[in-house]
Amino acid sequence: MTTIGIGTQSSEQALASLSNMTQTLTPIAADEHLERIAKAQAYMLANNIDAIYLNAGTNLTYFTGMKWYASERMVGAILPALGDVQYIAPYFEIGSLNGFKVIDGPIHGWQEHENPYALFVEVLKKLNINENATIGIDESAQFFIFDGINKVQTGLTLINAQPVTAHCRMHKSIHELSLMQRAMDMTLAVHQATASMLYEGITTTEVEAFIKQAHQKVGAPGNYFCIVLFGVATSFPHGVKDAQVLKKGDMVLIDTGCKVHDYLSDITRTYVFGEPTMRQRMFWDHEKAAQMAAFNAAQIGATCEDVDAGARNYLAAQGLGPLYQTPGCPHRTGHGIGLDIHEWPYLVGGDKTPLAPGMCFSNEPMLVIPDEFGVRLEDHFYMTDYGPHWFTEPSHSIDDPFGLNT
Repeated sequence: MTTIGIGTQSSEQALASLSNMTQTLTPIAADEHLERIAKAQAYMLANNIDAIYLNAGTNLTYFTGMKWYASERMVGAILPALGDVQYIAPYFEIGSLNGFKVIDGPIHGWQEHENPYALFVEVLKKLNINENATIGIDESAQFFIFDGINKVQTGLTLINAQPVTAHCRMHKSIHELSLMQRAMDMTLAVHQATASMLYEGITTTEVEAFIKQAHQKVGAPGNYFCIVLFGVATSFPHGVKDAQVLKKGDMVLIDTGCKVHDYLSDITRTYVFGEPTMRQRMFWDHEKAAQMAAFNAAQIGATCEDVDAGARNYLAAQGLGPLYQTPGCPHRTGHGIGLDIHEWPYLVGGDKTPLAPGMCFSNEPMLVIPDEFGVRLEDHFYMTDYGPHWFTEPSHSIDDPFGLNT
């Protein structure tokens, strides 16, 4: 029996089946950014952290709404435990940055021949943050920023700001969840459309081009990322260098996502182009069962590593692994997601973070059968007061991956 929903129409027909899904969405507004700042400041006061530095990138966007890219120049903000946000940037960028500003605060400028790190310390002093203060540095900031600050400061204790940023970011608001839900819905629709236009002889690069068009059709700028693999290449979790050509009986693995008002989707589907063999069917079923074992282990108060163990213990009972060995699952069961495709916490051995409402995770205990194929079924869930809730329903079966006949 040919897999249901695979290779049933042309790419033109598949694109025509999609429509814009973003029209009712609203981005995060200033009031929510202010709530985030207040939460961070309360945590900082309770933990004796005097200020944190937010580098250009997702931490700066999360707290202030300002969207800017990390580069070789220092662009960011100081978030003090008490007081208003203070921005730091090259003088020649101030006009541009004012256009991106959502949360008010002065922009302290440095000329190209001046030392921005000395300016950083000077701004701290203006905030009455002097020697013996504890300053958190954005965990995503390049090392040269930490090094530059460290060389000019005297008496400050520089720490990783992650306890503050993760404390806020890993618990998603209802608004954040709604944006992520729509992004996930969009990518799942793209997956289904993509499966429907596959044909023998199509290349992975042609499929990638279609997925970009399909994400644009549903309202995204395009793909945030895209991995398309056929046959043996599916046994390499993040792909291979060369394109492949689709053949009958190939395992197909597609992992892709998009961005909606800065929030991300990330879904993987694996199925067979043609009639699955008994071996393909067996490992596909093990993958689905491992994904469900992880989901069932994701209860309030359990730890992240408990969820990973749920999937891994099931696989070990089937003779797969053990632990991270192959044939089996060579990587963590899942990752947090939000403004970054991978963010804290992680569903992996050693991560003892307790699960709590608002946390969001991928669930993807991929099976790798070296030199044969791989199977990754990836859906995401978020934690509620009562346990886990899927953003997208998991793949139904190897014969009907999108549940078209259910």
